Amino acid sequence: MAALRQWGDGLPANPAGWLLTVARRRARDHARRDATLARKLPLLITDEVEEEDDEDVTTIADERLRLVFTTCHPALARHAQVALTLRYASGLTTREIARLFLVSEPTMAARITRAKRKIAEAGIPYRVPADADLPERLAGVLTVVYLVFTEGYAPAAGARLLRSELCDEAIRQGRMLLELLPDEPEVAALQALMLLQHARRDAREQAGGLVRLADQDRTRWRADEIDAGLALVGSARRRSAPPGGAFLLQARIAAAHVAEPPTDWTSIAALYDLLERTQPSPAVRLNRAIAVAEAEGPASGLELLDGLEAALPGSHQPALATGELLARLGRTPAALRAYDRALALIGNDVVRAHVTERRDEVARRRA
Repeated sequence: MAALRQWGDGLPANPAGWLLTVARRRARDHARRDATLARKLPLLITDEVEEEDDEDVTTIADERLRLVFTTCHPALARHAQVALTLRYASGLTTREIARLFLVSEPTMAARITRAKRKIAEAGIPYRVPADADLPERLAGVLTVVYLVFTEGYAPAAGARLLRSELCDEAIRQGRMLLELLPDEPEVAALQALMLLQHARRDAREQAGGLVRLADQDRTRWRADEIDAGLALVGSARRRSAPPGGAFLLQARIAAAHVAEPPTDWTSIAALYDLLERTQPSPAVRLNRAIAVAEAEGPASGLELLDGLEAALPGSHQPALATGELLARLGRTPAALRAYDRALALIGNDVVRAHVTERRDEVARRRA
């Protein structure tokens, strides 16, 4: 980008050397900013940093995970905990966080500012929690780790289908959470969910294009990670009262997707029904609608999609699902309009190319 801006009057004498010098300078700048953030993070949140009492020393060995637990303060509402932690402890941008929450960037910026102001005005101490305080912060921490993984697994914008560095970091933190809280079923369930999804990474993309789950080459899936994920699902189920928490239900759905074909869509739809009762949200309803369409037919799924485009205005997925089901019902003009609505919202280049190809295929069928 710097070259495009500055080379308008012609190439420099040594273009490669120019690029290398600028790249090094930018890398140093990023490193300095990261170091400054690490030093100044407490001051971004509160003006006072309290020292830990000797008897309250935490057993969280990892510095970054310690920071996540610290920022997920129970005095804040859950959404504020998670947004603040994603911004200052996990390093996501406000724009990325806004996309994860399906809100506008100014809305998310205002939420983060309000959370910081509440901490400052209430005099909430910036202090690493003692072990006894970890359980009340765990739900927020698990949500943070899950959303970091989500941004890595399915980036909302950009030219990459996968940001492996975010997935790897989330799985690393999940592993450390397992060591820290081995008897918590939702910790095992979240780690299982991430492993089962990430195990398919090599098969999700071919020649730069997205490959849908049903079309993936299963020999490219990471069998060791799938085995580890399935073992964790079993462990979490043994420790949970039925039907289990939200992460366990999602992990069970992921396990059903990696089972030998044919996929048991009836069981998956039933699990999504349980998940919607446990954690009702438009996003869960969307996934349930897709599963019901596979189990009972597109008309049944289409009924469940009613109103979801309005409920998820920043997401392309409701319109895309609507287009797919309308196409299967032979309602081509309506399907094409739904695809167009989806394309207007897609920020990821690989996903946009895939949906464009799918729309063109449906249009050719009509012709």
